[in-house]
Amino acid sequence: MYLNDVHIVYYVIAIIAGLFIGQLVDWMNKRLPEYKKVFSKDIISEYRLDFKPNYILMFLTSIIYITLIYIYGINDTLIANLDLIKFIILTPMLLSVFMIDYNNQIIPNRLNLAIFEIGIIFTFLYGLSNVAITINMILGMLAGGGIFLVITLVGGLFHGKDAMGFGDVKLMGALGLFFGLSNIIIITLLSFLIGAILSIVLLVTKTKKSSEYIPFGPFIVIATWVSIYVPFEQIKAILLQIFTLGMYKG
Repeated sequence: MYLNDVHIVYYVIAIIAGLFIGQLVDWMNKRLPEYKKVFSKDIISEYRLDFKPNYILMFLTSIIYITLIYIYGINDTLIANLDLIKFIILTPMLLSVFMIDYNNQIIPNRLNLAIFEIGIIFTFLYGLSNVAITINMILGMLAGGGIFLVITLVGGLFHGKDAMGFGDVKLMGALGLFFGLSNIIIITLLSFLIGAILSIVLLVTKTKKSSEYIPFGPFIVIATWVSIYVPFEQIKAILLQIFTLGMYKG
């Protein structure tokens, strides 16, 4: 039995993997903010003490994995599957960024470093088939981190405090290695648009007070998911309509 030209067995594997990895994300969310190792020689005994199944994360991760396989498919070669593989690996780290930054207002350096290191590996692998893709991803890293670094420094210059944390700068630089120049610019624009809308919602619903700090990492993560699931040209067309107030005719 096949679904979108992918054998149903792959979806079953995705569900099972998602359940385990979703629980791993819950463990990461507890360990990383406390600067503890996610994996240690005492992990089994430590994990048993704190074990409580996080069904929301488990099922969410499974759903994400199923939809990624449905959209990107299973191809015959490693290079052809790189998009699917990198997003499967990126998924638990994005979920962890979202939850840790929302709850603790930090993005742990070890998490950003892991995203960066894995991004470097994929940048190299893409280069085996097309050097232009590698160059594009390096430019994405420079643009993603550079734009947010400028915003942070300018915010500090004019307001006496950082407009956003340096964790966001590092995150965008690392994500640039996964998405390349054009897509990281789209993610940047989307994150600010989503941030503006959701910040208003949080303030209106009194979930957050005007004096409270609203972390930007979750907005970056949401924008990243949009970029993963929605084709670049569709997002570009929508953003052009929004930012030109409908005057862009394409």
